[in-house]
Amino acid sequence: MTTSRHRAGLLAALTAAAVLLLVVPLPAGALAVPEPTTPVTGNATHFDALGAPYGGCGLPQAELDAPDFVALNAYDLPGDYSSYPMRPIPASQAAKIGLWNNGLNCGRFVRVTVGDYCTGVNDGAPGQPFCRNGSWTADAYSGATLTMVVADSCGDGNAWCRDDPYHLDLSTASLNRFVRNGTPVGDMNPTHWNNRHVSWSFVPAPDYTGDIRIGFMKGAQRYWPAIAVSHLANGIHGVEYLAGGVWTAATMNSDMGQSYVIGATAAGGTDFQIRVRDAAGALINNGRVYRFALPASCGGTCSAAYTRVDYTTSDGPTPTPTGTPTATPTVTPPVTPTATPTGTPAPVTGCSAAYRVTGSWSGGFQAEVTVRNLGVSAITGWSTALTFAGTQQVASSWSATVSQSGRQVTATNAAYNGSLIPGATTSWGMVVTGDNQPPTVATCAVR
Repeated sequence: MTTSRHRAGLLAALTAAAVLLLVVPLPAGALAVPEPTTPVTGNATHFDALGAPYGGCGLPQAELDAPDFVALNAYDLPGDYSSYPMRPIPASQAAKIGLWNNGLNCGRFVRVTVGDYCTGVNDGAPGQPFCRNGSWTADAYSGATLTMVVADSCGDGNAWCRDDPYHLDLSTASLNRFVRNGTPVGDMNPTHWNNRHVSWSFVPAPDYTGDIRIGFMKGAQRYWPAIAVSHLANGIHGVEYLAGGVWTAATMNSDMGQSYVIGATAAGGTDFQIRVRDAAGALINNGRVYRFALPASCGGTCSAAYTRVDYTTSDGPTPTPTGTPTATPTVTPPVTPTATPTGTPAPVTGCSAAYRVTGSWSGGFQAEVTVRNLGVSAITGWSTALTFAGTQQVASSWSATVSQSGRQVTATNAAYNGSLIPGATTSWGMVVTGDNQPPTVATCAVR
């Protein structure tokens, strides 16, 4: 029987904040699993779509650099199917970092070649061998290839994500687009798939032209200017922003490796200048500087999952007074935008709640809610509320006082995490029994 993993909705940022804790990721040199420099072989599974509104790299699926995408392992935890270390994984746990590399391999491309077919069972069962009660065999699909972009991470508690360091999770829609002898295979999935072997390695973006794309994340504003950078020739390992005449390294938005929180050229401003470093650590385009502003369409705070911006550029290590207009695609309106009055100022007080799943298993999952102070003044307390989509029940919780009534879950701050300065975040977590479905509502209120 063909088996596959379907992991939709891993990240559901349903409110005005884009997501997550701001933690500096480890450098690439800290990676526990050696990065492939030549093709490596692993087991391959497939999944239907990225989470909503973002995949693990911080981009909506519609904004990816290619329609064909993969997920890499978040952890290197052979034999451990139940723990879900904090992400980004801190330096004290560097040995647990998988090839996801805390997001640092986001936006890179991999060349994938189809390998042997399993004639037995390859279901990723914990503690069980791959392809048991059968054998690996070459067939008419072996040797088909496709170049795909890294857009997500695999942190699930199964043997694929934990025991196989070179496991790839492939977009389901891509399987029949693999090409052999110049022709798409067409019918490899579902009857000829059965979670095959694949070989793969990192490659430069194929036929790369143009320049990067920049968009603001949901909840972005002058006090939390979170952006996503895409259309990269060789991945992204960092963003630097100009503030007060000094270039400063931006903080990655959790381990969403294509999203960074930058600063304005002047404190509290809405004009920005950035430059980007690629997977080799080099400044792209010889240090090109990209200049842009918080879009007027955001009305102070961006409500869409992704708001693309136009920019101007100047080449060289320092900005110059004039910029060269860059041909950037016009902003595409979101499918269901939230109407925000133009010119609305950033809120004086207010907070947001962003929900994400940090681990899942049969019959349950673990989730985290990140609270952010969106105002310009410190707050001393907060409460969050979310509505489950089904019959899920909170089994345990931490870092908040949590209660549940029917589908409604309410959480108020603990004594130690209620005070937040402007832009600061804290989080609370829970273990839930039931199907892993995103909540239909998630809100935050200042107390």
